[in-house]
Parts: sequence; C-alpha cells; structure tokens
Amino acid sequence: MKKTLHLFCLLIIISLNSQTHRFIYELQWKMDSTDTDYQKCNMILDINSKEVKFYGRNLLVADSLNKKFGNMDNRHIDMTGQVVKRKTNTAENENFANIKFGYYSFKTTDKINWNISGETGQVQQYTLQKATATFGGRNWVAWFSREVPFNEGPFKFSGLPGLIFEIYDTKKNFIYNLIKSKELPDTIHTEDFLESNFGNKAIPITEKQRQKLLTEFFNDPFSFERTNFTKNDALNININGMQISTVDELNAQVKNMQAVIKKYNNPVEIDKAMHYKN
Repeated sequence: MKKTLHLFCLLIIISLNSQTHRFIYELQWKMDSTDTDYQKCNMILDINSKEVKFYGRNLLVADSLNKKFGNMDNRHIDMTGQVVKRKTNTAENENFANIKFGYYSFKTTDKINWNISGETGQVQQYTLQKATATFGGRNWVAWFSREVPFNEGPFKFSGLPGLIFEIYDTKKNFIYNLIKSKELPDTIHTEDFLESNFGNKAIPITEKQRQKLLTEFFNDPFSFERTNFTKNDALNININGMQISTVDELNAQVKNMQAVIKKYNNPVEIDKAMHYKN
C-alpha cells in the first residue's frame, strides 16, 4: 500500500454546511493491457445529499471556460469510459459515453461484495483498512478509511464503511489514488457536460443497443467520410493527416482504425469488453 499511495497534503474536513463534498483522484490506466506506461488524468468524485457523480476533471475545465466566456467552443470527449452518476447510497448507476457521433446513457446495477481484511495502514493522519472484491471481471484491492464517513469511492466502487483512498486491480491496469478534497457551498450542476456533452443531450439506450452502436462503429469508423464520395470516387477529406482520394485509401484507414480499436480494447469492466471479429 505504501508503495503506490501518494497523497498530496490531503486534509479532509467534513463541513455540515457543504452542499458538495468533492474528492479528486489521480487515475493511472493502461489503454492496452500489454503497455508498460500509464495514461494519467484527474477524476472528480462529487457527493451531495442526493447524488454521487464521477467524471473527468477535463470535462469540468471545458465547461468552466464555456461559462466564463459565454460560449460552447470548449469541448472535451471522455476517453476513460468512466462517467457515471447514481443516487446516494445505491448501486444503481447511470453510465454516459460518446459512441460514434452521439452521446448516450445506459443504466446498470453494480453491487459489489467486499471482503474486509483486518490489515491496516497509516497515511498521514488517516488509518486505512484493506478490502478486496471481484468486479467487472477483475480482482480489486481497496484501502478505505472509516474516519471519512462516506461509503463511496471512484467510479462504481462503493459500499465500504468509509471513503476509498486507493484502489487498484491486481494486474495494475487501473490505479486510483485520492489526492485532494474540497468542500463546496453549492450543489454542482453538471447538465452541460455530464448529462449532456456540450450541447448533445444523452440518449438513453440499452446494453444491447450499446453493443450494436460499438459494432457499427468498428465495422466502418469512417462511415461519415464515406458518404462524401462522389460518383467518380473523388474525395476531399483528411484522416490522420492523410489526404484521402480513393476508396482503397479510405478502406486502408478503416483497417488501421480497426486495429487501434482492438488494441486499446481494455475497459475497466473487462467482462463488458467488446469481442470484435477480424
């Protein structure tokens, strides 16, 4: 635990006057399970009396800039696949995702059965306790503190008798570390970047529809560009810095993109990973 947990001057003060308790986690993850390097970003866990929300800090930054300058020019597409919200003290999650050219939401029930260990550790002034669970096809190790009275944690990890400070899967594909906390006087409104993605309101879908959309995107990730062909196959489009002028060139880009999609098919819930055909 001491080797992986890095807290930066963390001081958690629980205010009864606070409308939103905000906890910021550093997420390290491998887009490809065979990678040796990690992608890194900060994720936000907002807890109020009614709801819990988890989303990337970059979404909040883009929304703040839009509100500051009175426009919608700043946009961000989440790449972690970990934007969720739920009612407080429940395991019923609403998931949000960008798929193809749309923004969608779908509901899941994600109750986690924890095994709480007697093993403890100390980080700054906090006593942490170890817990383990199997979730999403991965085995997880969590360190939580009973001294912080929220049974929440990053992403869908909730249900422990205290806030999760650190959690990682045993193969270290995903590592979450709590690095900051804030008490905010207002309920944070996320309608413009969570329930909607900068003007695109989330369309409710089922799990079957989600899989269908992902399959369609994989089968032809440049379907929009393909519609720009004229009868003589002349194109005026650019993909990844390459000018495309023939169907064969477009098809080659499709093959390249399909290889990328298959390579980086490593979601946190690996049991829900798509199984794309060659």
